[in-house]
Amino acid sequence: MTNSLVSSLTPAHLRFLEGLFPGGDLVTDPAAMAVYGADSSRRAAMPFAVARPREEGQVVELLKWAEAEAVPIVPRARGTGMSGGAVPVCGGVVVSCLHLNRVLDIDADDFCAEVEPGVVTAEFQALTQKRGLFYPPDPASLKISTLGGNVATCAGGMRAVKYGVTRDYVLGVRAVLPGGRIMDAGGRSHKNVVGLDLTRLFVGSCGTLGLITKMTLKLLPLPEGSATVLAGFASLPAALEGARGVFRAGVLPTAMEFMDSKACWAIGQIRDVPWGAQTQAVLVLKVDGGKAALAAEMARLEAALAPAAPLCLFKGLGPKEEEPLWELRRLVSPAGFRLGPDKLGEDVAVPRGKTAQAVEGFQAIGAEQGVQVACYGHLGDGNIHVNIFYDAADEGQRQRAQASKEAVFRLTLSLGGTLSGEHGTGITKGPYVQWQLGEEERRLMAGIKQVFDPSGILNPGKGWS
Repeated sequence: MTNSLVSSLTPAHLRFLEGLFPGGDLVTDPAAMAVYGADSSRRAAMPFAVARPREEGQVVELLKWAEAEAVPIVPRARGTGMSGGAVPVCGGVVVSCLHLNRVLDIDADDFCAEVEPGVVTAEFQALTQKRGLFYPPDPASLKISTLGGNVATCAGGMRAVKYGVTRDYVLGVRAVLPGGRIMDAGGRSHKNVVGLDLTRLFVGSCGTLGLITKMTLKLLPLPEGSATVLAGFASLPAALEGARGVFRAGVLPTAMEFMDSKACWAIGQIRDVPWGAQTQAVLVLKVDGGKAALAAEMARLEAALAPAAPLCLFKGLGPKEEEPLWELRRLVSPAGFRLGPDKLGEDVAVPRGKTAQAVEGFQAIGAEQGVQVACYGHLGDGNIHVNIFYDAADEGQRQRAQASKEAVFRLTLSLGGTLSGEHGTGITKGPYVQWQLGEEERRLMAGIKQVFDPSGILNPGKGWS
């Protein structure tokens, strides 16, 4: 389908775009466009032009024109995605949603909010908290990523073990489809079983079905307080046994994170760490709820971890005491480059009970291939970040890193897991989708795409083929 799309813009195309996006809202200078062609996957391609709409009417006219002229359209927010989902691999017009950034409504009675896609996630969370409300999804990029980008990728985060992921908080979506059609799915009601769930179909669709212009999000009451425990263990199996003990004790943490020995070592290279040299794995757990109950929850956590014999245990009550513990967890990604100058970062997920087998298998793959593999992530829901470090300047290492990535994927699938827990497939995992999805499943997905986007103009080069 992408073969029928234009390969460049004509002078007439540019005149149309200049008229629709005046005053600097159309970018055509190559140097200025370059930033819009890349995302956090470190992949890049040059768009034909960049449009920055300020209201929905512009989006409607743009998609009418784009379908008629067979011009690719690539929706984009802040480019924090890790899989290349916003990279314009077929060129086209990148549509930046950052000017569509209004919080339209926050309603403490309906427990919902209406927002445009360019609203920064952390800023929205701060607004809701001022009103005693809580928006739980917390991707690592929340300080710079947008709600629209989170919805388009179904972003996860550390609180997913208790509160779920972005799809669990999207009540409604308003989107412009190719040809300028407008779709309103869902609404402010927290329960709705009329018709097919088009709202959820859009969550995680990565801009391949329509361009979202408004979202209705579910909110919760804000917990009174929170507390954190960081525990170090002599081995990864001991840490995982500690995690199982927490669940067996009936404690549902807000977050349950783990870091393996290489991740712990790397953090220690850039920051003083509270654990000793014998520590081979670390757990970081958070609980939240009523302030009066937090001390009891902390005691339950400590008792649940005790049979796994933690080498050290540190506790924090409230944000001021908790922040230093969580800062160590946030350092794991940048610290990892002490293991190698380049990395392949994957975000596989496996059934909870297979986590230990998966991590041990990933480490064995790294040892066999002669590359460094560090694992960390969201232990509570089996979402493991597998970082393969290597030197891209060394052809042999580059090949071994790629072989390691494929071996990680095959082991993950053999354990009943998935190739992506929260980053999506984009272009970095596109070639491997058929390893997980069968021909019939991919045919159905392609058929759904055809209904929404018959000309194939939306984010071409991404999908399930």
